[in-house]
Amino acid sequence: MYISAFIFGLLGSLHCIGMCGPIALLLPVNQSSSTKKFVQIFIYHFGRLLAYAMIGCVFGILGKGLYIFGLQQKLSIIIGICLIVIVLIPYKTFNKYNASKPIYKVLSRVKSAMGKALQKKTPDTFLTIGFLNGFLPCGLVYIAVLSSIATAAPLKGSLYMMLFGLGTIPLMTAAVYLGNRLSAFAKQRVQKLIPVFVIIIAVFFIVRGLGLGIPYLSPNINTNSASSNIECAE
Repeated sequence: MYISAFIFGLLGSLHCIGMCGPIALLLPVNQSSSTKKFVQIFIYHFGRLLAYAMIGCVFGILGKGLYIFGLQQKLSIIIGICLIVIVLIPYKTFNKYNASKPIYKVLSRVKSAMGKALQKKTPDTFLTIGFLNGFLPCGLVYIAVLSSIATAAPLKGSLYMMLFGLGTIPLMTAAVYLGNRLSAFAKQRVQKLIPVFVIIIAVFFIVRGLGLGIPYLSPNINTNSASSNIECAE
């Protein structure tokens, strides 16, 4: 599961360049010192990972609550189906009924804060930009968030989202160094791999939720012990 988070971030980072690339290109990095530039980019990515970790923690707690009520397997299947639906629904249709639209006013404030931060060059500026960047709406982040719910634990949810963020770092960093020249770098070919990989992840979640008794892949949750504990309590 965690390996899939990193690979998904890596493949999806070309999409991230299209969405967040302009922000990366506008980073007020020090062009005269390669060392300072590297440190500034590192701080920016650290801010993004911190935001993803917080998001993963929150949704991991949500998943844990569902796990306590014995809904983890059903949740895993539902998440798998949702991932497939997201891939199959045309982007324009999905965007038309996007549930995140009501919070766009809040997000506009986030963008405004980022705009002010971009005018500065202090170390905390890059941390702030990266942190705020992590909360901007993104289809790939939504998919990763759905997957983090299935971890059913705050720490595991944070780890999943951080690994997803780590996967986006190589190409996001290249965007800062190469600028617009990266946009033509096999973008269309890699973009075609994203839906395929999402479906593979979705199938994995569905198989996992079916409880087929396959070690690590689809473990069979033993409900007998739970029922016996209830009987003992009586």
